[in-house]
Amino acid sequence: MTKTHTGRSAVAALALATATLFGGASIATAQEVNVYTSREPGLAQPLFDAFTAETGIRVNTVFIQQGLAERVEAEGAASPADVMMVVDYGGLIDLVDRGLTQAIASPVLEEAIPANVRDPDGYWFGLSMRARVVYVSAERVDIEALTYEELANPEWQGRVCIRSGQHPYNTSLFAAFMAKHGEDATRAYLTGLRANLARPAAGGDRDGARDILAGICDVAIANSYYVGLMRSGTGGAEQQLWGDAIRVIFPTFSDGLGTHVNISGAAVAANAPNRDNAVLLLEFLVSEEAQEIYARANYEYPIRPGVAPDPIIAALGTLVVDPTPLVELSEFRQAASRLVDAVGFDN
Repeated sequence: MTKTHTGRSAVAALALATATLFGGASIATAQEVNVYTSREPGLAQPLFDAFTAETGIRVNTVFIQQGLAERVEAEGAASPADVMMVVDYGGLIDLVDRGLTQAIASPVLEEAIPANVRDPDGYWFGLSMRARVVYVSAERVDIEALTYEELANPEWQGRVCIRSGQHPYNTSLFAAFMAKHGEDATRAYLTGLRANLARPAAGGDRDGARDILAGICDVAIANSYYVGLMRSGTGGAEQQLWGDAIRVIFPTFSDGLGTHVNISGAAVAANAPNRDNAVLLLEFLVSEEAQEIYARANYEYPIRPGVAPDPIIAALGTLVVDPTPLVELSEFRQAASRLVDAVGFDN
């Protein structure tokens, strides 16, 4: 009994604190929208400022690096959250599975966002893309094409760098592999890829470029937008050297259909007090103006076809996206995560 009472008190306190933070925003108003986001505030703020300038609707944000779904779940019907923004499609699907989102029927969103990077029933929408590419040494590797499958071949033994296999960027890639090849083939692939690692799977994607420059590895599996962050000087002069040491290959799976992508995206909260404003915000975020801001702010690929990426990213070459719907890949993420541990990928 005491434990239950304590839990309810904690939830009540959390809801009260949130309502206080938003100045009582649990009561809908005509001129605001409340966003819970796991994106760093500095990246999203230019988008929100542009939305406010165009519509007069104020955007209140709460940055929640970890536990966004748990926060909204704890707040329950009293949650002031209107929009939830996350940086991995698995996080969006987790929100849906917990019953924390509502379906939105919007011709604007459906026209602007390709079907493979949004929920078919309107429970979440991709807003920008990052490709899972391969960095190769500009000095030591002269190939122009590569498949994800080939990275497990013996020729790459001791030459591959990658971050933790349990990072969402990698479980997404491995889930895509499993969707195409099945569980047994994925286990063999992970075993082969692990045998090819030049160092333990750890660190971040930019560390792969750093270690290529240092001669520790010759190739690294990483996200495309980090190239922009390095080569632009955003990360400092040292990271510019890392970015200059690599070339980028857009790998495909053996079916040749395209490169695996993940997304940042958003969903409208199930109990959104400002639902109409939430939809307006999502529709703005896929406008040409907002998509250009996405491209400039974090070197991501616009989700909207026809909007050009930042020139640094455009110079890498043409991205052809694997058309497999992300909702289909989501069914394999947990199994892929289990295989990562089963083969000792991060050990």
